[in-house]
Amino acid sequence: MHFLGIEIGGTKLQVVAGTGAGTIVDRRRFDVDSKAGGQGIREQIASVLPDLIARHKPTGVGVGFGGPVDWRTGRIKCSHQVAGWHDFGLGDWVRERTGLPVRVDNDANVAALGEALHGAGRGHDPVFWINMGSGVGGGLVVGGRIYHGAVPGECEVGHVRLDKSGTTVEDRCSGWALDRRIREAAALDPHGPLGRRVDGMNGGEARHLAAALADGDPAAQAILSELADNLGFALSHVVQLLHPSVVVVGGGVSLVGEPLRAAMAEALSRYVMEAFHPGPRVVLAGLKEDAVPVGALALASQA
Repeated sequence: MHFLGIEIGGTKLQVVAGTGAGTIVDRRRFDVDSKAGGQGIREQIASVLPDLIARHKPTGVGVGFGGPVDWRTGRIKCSHQVAGWHDFGLGDWVRERTGLPVRVDNDANVAALGEALHGAGRGHDPVFWINMGSGVGGGLVVGGRIYHGAVPGECEVGHVRLDKSGTTVEDRCSGWALDRRIREAAALDPHGPLGRRVDGMNGGEARHLAAALADGDPAAQAILSELADNLGFALSHVVQLLHPSVVVVGGGVSLVGEPLRAAMAEALSRYVMEAFHPGPRVVLAGLKEDAVPVGALALASQA
């Protein structure tokens, strides 16, 4: 039995066909043109649906959307990155073009489902997912299903405040925040390993952090320690409230790899209540860029 999975992000669109067990058998991928807005994305989706449906005879569709979603109705609240999505009935729109049952959820929730069932969280329950990309998001899977609160917007760990002034996890730990922090450090030591790598850049500096760490750059190590400390502090609240069996770390910032994972685990163990020490395992995502489409297939299979 096949399903369709759709990932709608701020920079990337994927439409896949596959099984509820997480195997992708066909894929269409597009770059998102933000100038074309939501209408342009919908035109891209509509252009591939007939062929995928004819080839694979899917029985349902799952969608992971990069923004606030009312999962009960499939209606998009808004997108913070692409115009043309405000109060849009995406579930109805997909249903009209496929004639199939459709489930729509926030992309972090959908990625959490993918990792919990078919990625690094497999065999654990509950599974908490934290995604660190342009922003910071989260999702919780309990008993193989996405946890939802009374209203949409649960598990938004990026909006957890790190202090009373209003500084959030996203302000300190997102990809953009990490880029900014690296630029600040590079300005203080332009000839150091990190400074040389990011000279002249104004965005995307975070991709050079792992190499600078491997070179033993003290500035890179200080940035990593600060990042991991903030994440460990935020996740300690998640642990004290929810007690996940495992925390799965994904998104572009997670590509720093094992140094980040280990530092996060150490920081979490310092902040978590002594009775719960050392806290849950912290692991890197297993599905990489397929977390959302695999999760979308699983979501469709649960309809």
